[in-house]
Amino acid sequence: MMQQRSRQAFFTFVAALLLALSTLGAQAQTTAAPGRTLPDFADLAERQGQVVVNISTTQIVRNRSSIQGFPFPFDDDDPMADFFRRFIPRGQQPNVPRESESHSLGSGFIISSDGYILTNAHVVDSADEVVVRLTDRREFNARVIGADRRTDVAVIKIEASDLPVAKLGNPEKLRVGEWVAAIGSPFGFENSVTAGIVSAKGRSLPQENYVPFIQTDVPVNPGNSGGPLFTLNGEVVGINSQIYSRSGGYMGLSFAIPIDVAMDVQNQLRTTGKVSRGRMGVVIQEVTRELAESFGLTKAEGAIVSSVEKDGAAAQAGIEAGDVVLRFDGKAVSRSADLPRLVAAARPGSKVRVQVWRKGAPLELTLTVGEIQEDTASVRPRPKSASKSEREATRLGLAVSELSAEQRRQLGVTGGLVIEDIRNNAVRADLRVGDIILALINKGVTSEVRSLEQFNKLLAPFSKNANITLLVRRGDQQVFITIKGIGD
Repeated sequence: MMQQRSRQAFFTFVAALLLALSTLGAQAQTTAAPGRTLPDFADLAERQGQVVVNISTTQIVRNRSSIQGFPFPFDDDDPMADFFRRFIPRGQQPNVPRESESHSLGSGFIISSDGYILTNAHVVDSADEVVVRLTDRREFNARVIGADRRTDVAVIKIEASDLPVAKLGNPEKLRVGEWVAAIGSPFGFENSVTAGIVSAKGRSLPQENYVPFIQTDVPVNPGNSGGPLFTLNGEVVGINSQIYSRSGGYMGLSFAIPIDVAMDVQNQLRTTGKVSRGRMGVVIQEVTRELAESFGLTKAEGAIVSSVEKDGAAAQAGIEAGDVVLRFDGKAVSRSADLPRLVAAARPGSKVRVQVWRKGAPLELTLTVGEIQEDTASVRPRPKSASKSEREATRLGLAVSELSAEQRRQLGVTGGLVIEDIRNNAVRADLRVGDIILALINKGVTSEVRSLEQFNKLLAPFSKNANITLLVRRGDQQVFITIKGIGD
């Protein structure tokens, strides 16, 4: 009897132990499963692939006439061409100009059922013919509604109806590390699907001031340009536009135009035929840690106004050189690259609030947004060679001299010292011979430099390890430069 009870107790214990272990195993499997599961893009490709189109373009290139390999100096329809032909021996007459075709490929996606398509401006730039191929193999000749080179966005139209339309998402909700996919025609291979993650948001690229790019590691190659960037739920959050490459192929750095930026551009192109952008009329630079200290900021943020355009929107709003723009139209300016995008997105003529940091405190101003016009070059007189009698500002290791009255009048300044030579620790700063020192900034307080004697008095209170910031005129621009450790 005792043995039977012992066996029953043993079996009960073993059963309870096995049940506990199986429960723990199930919990562990449930917990670990998400970490072991990779996303499946099959449904996304099946549902959204039909909104992606292949774009092929043809450009007619007319080659000039040539004489024994050298270009003929006149077009064939130029009256002077016939005149010069009379003096050229018959065997050396210009050959007949030839026309050749240049072809390129790209991608795009449908944004309306009646045939409007988004792509990159560089895909259709200078094209004489644009052909769109759908996934069902139908082909259409497309007309270019408009293109904006600044954002690299173009809108084209085909004559079709009841087309599938891309579902648009919100790039603001994207998270770094989130899975995304691209569908396009790399190297002409139509409807190719590639995937990766969001590497960064709000990227600024050289010469690209108006687009906060989405950086991904999605494989994007020539032919992918203009195609959509999808989230896992099938929403388009960007247009694949650029790659960083040393070889011309994918290297893990791809950049997409946020879809909200692209849709704003396409709306303006469709309604007005052009894109209007806001303008402040300032020159700005990045706030470094040293500059933040000089201006009395607790951290490096915002955009320093190094110069203000006379009679521009900023000048009329009361913005001054030396102000640090912290907010524009309610949006924070974390880096200087943020400001051009925020200003460009504002409608010309609208009134916005601008928060600046001036003399150690925030200040609210109201600005009426201007409009960007065609780029024009402004020519300003450069200072003549400064006085031969050099005088040295010894603490900075600079040989400087005062501007003459005529030089001040030409440059539109009331004072300043022109740098004749750079020595000692000043070499470590980004100062150059010919720069004009206009002001010294300390803890947000700007002191204009009027003479060499006054400048040396401004330098006197600083310790030898102190950092100082100078406002410098260089050519037609103004820039803030920090010197680390001014010496004895």
